[in-house]
Amino acid sequence: MHFQIPYHLYRSKYPTKLLALYHSLRDSILDGVLSFETRLPSSRELAAIYGLSRGTVNVVYDMLNSEGYLRSEIGRGTFVSIHYEQRSAPDRPSKVYVLSAWGKRLMEQTTGDVSYLLPAAAVKQVDFHRFAPDIGLFPQEEWNRYLHATAKELTGQGILPRADVQGDYELRNNIAQYVRRARGIEGHPSQIVLFNGSMQAIALTVQLLVNPGDSVIIENPGYMGIRRAVHTAGGLIKPVPIDGQGIIPGDWNAKLLFVTPSRQFPTGVVLSMERRQQLLKWAYEQDAIIIEDDYDSEFRHRGKSLEPLKVLDREDRVIFIGSFSKTLLTGVRIGYAVLPASLVEPIRKAKALFEPQTTGLLEQRTLAAFMGSGSYERHLRRMKRTYSRKFECLQKWLNMLLSKLFAWVEGDAGLHIFGWWLGTEIAYIEFRDQCAFAGIRWSEVALPISLAEASAGADRVKYGAYFNFPHLSEEDIEYAIKRMEEVWKSIQR
Repeated sequence: MHFQIPYHLYRSKYPTKLLALYHSLRDSILDGVLSFETRLPSSRELAAIYGLSRGTVNVVYDMLNSEGYLRSEIGRGTFVSIHYEQRSAPDRPSKVYVLSAWGKRLMEQTTGDVSYLLPAAAVKQVDFHRFAPDIGLFPQEEWNRYLHATAKELTGQGILPRADVQGDYELRNNIAQYVRRARGIEGHPSQIVLFNGSMQAIALTVQLLVNPGDSVIIENPGYMGIRRAVHTAGGLIKPVPIDGQGIIPGDWNAKLLFVTPSRQFPTGVVLSMERRQQLLKWAYEQDAIIIEDDYDSEFRHRGKSLEPLKVLDREDRVIFIGSFSKTLLTGVRIGYAVLPASLVEPIRKAKALFEPQTTGLLEQRTLAAFMGSGSYERHLRRMKRTYSRKFECLQKWLNMLLSKLFAWVEGDAGLHIFGWWLGTEIAYIEFRDQCAFAGIRWSEVALPISLAEASAGADRVKYGAYFNFPHLSEEDIEYAIKRMEEVWKSIQR
């Protein structure tokens, strides 16, 4: 049977054959390449065409069946079940429509320019800028077994169950048990809401709590996604500096604070116990809410971490946001929030406005089974061992070869290492660009220096750099840092 989808193109974009096949079939349906009532090859035929196992094809067919893209008829085959025709581009320019104030603020946002990160041709590239987990550590066969079993269970029910907008209860229950064991947080499943990643949780919470003109306290430097969410909602961003103990508390006139206390993003400093108590006291006095973004603190390489801010909260003022994006396959987008009881129903209604029932039920139930069996925490322990070795390797080479260029922030946890540039602004830009040309790139922050701090003719920007390492081998890390040292020596010459 002749059958063509862009599977091989997608194989280079997705970490597994299963995801590549799923997305190439799904996108072919949405693009109109596979039209309504098109009969697909049998699992045996499709497996033979693309060199796959029948099990992989069956799982993908089950996933697309459960999501309504396909239907299977006994004795007849598998067919595309939705109308979705590809539309050709119009001959004339599209009309420009006037957006709302919210839409205009959204369009003002930028995601950062990385156009300078263009390596020379035919050079080895080591990318500290990109974040990705080490795919080789993921127990793919085990995950696929749970995925296949869950897909069979859902499709075997005939009519798919209506999914609670708050998320699958079993997964919320497993998350409640996990955060109690691992983080000391007491939260009932009824206080947990699942999201399509932590960013959806942040954006929806901001929309719900921030009026245009409201002041919102954020860390500086901090996560740009938070800044974009606040700006789009019309909030006034009040950036607060960071020092060696985390965010510097103040007597702010605001009702919302974003903070990363367990491991500040991006510097990695840990918020001291004294400051945690000061922030909670401020929230009580201002009748404010604190959003605690716990983005990668489960990866502790040495010592014991301080308790989350949520554990110290006795006034029900902290929203704790977590995510599985650092521990599962890249395409699995599941985040969660542990909420004060009074905010559960407002968050449910806000989420229902965008999705009347939770999306990704197949993945949620698969993760619930994965966690319930103990497989998730076994996987996490394996990741911690491997990432700790990579962390020590990167820290060793950075301290050994580049400590004259950067002031490295000491840390015992996380999946990147941060340092402040010690030289001039011009020297940093030249070093960064030359390293990019040599195939080495990283993420950066650029803090404007006030006129009061800088003398005439002095630097106007303070640069920091952070290096993501989970997806890299120890050999790649060593090569990259040595190459950076060579680039600096060549600049000096």
